[in-house]
Amino acid sequence: MRDPHHPEPSEVSLSRVLTVLGDPVRLGVVRLLADGRERGWGELRAPVAKSTLSHHLKTLRDAGLTRTRQEGTRCYVRLRREEFDARFPGLLETLLTLAAAEGVGEDVTAGE
Repeated sequence: MRDPHHPEPSEVSLSRVLTVLGDPVRLGVVRLLADGRERGWGELRAPVAKSTLSHHLKTLRDAGLTRTRQEGTRCYVRLRREEFDARFPGLLETLLTLAAAEGVGEDVTAGE
């Protein structure tokens, strides 16, 4: 992975964010990362193929929701929560609460 593009918060649009988070796997990844921990891509478990999960992670990054960091051959991802909350106050917390209440994305987990 070359230097991935991370959009500035001012470049992030509400319609793009809502479209991206309309997918249960991506919303599950965001729910998992909402604890503030950076996770290695290899730790993430989802009910999709690894290549599909990689696509979902790229989509989240391109939408401005996550930041990806490469260290050697490993990639790490974290939620850009502070930046997101500053751009769209209360939105993420509301979406996470509703997703948890409906069980959306609960099959996305972290393992070793």
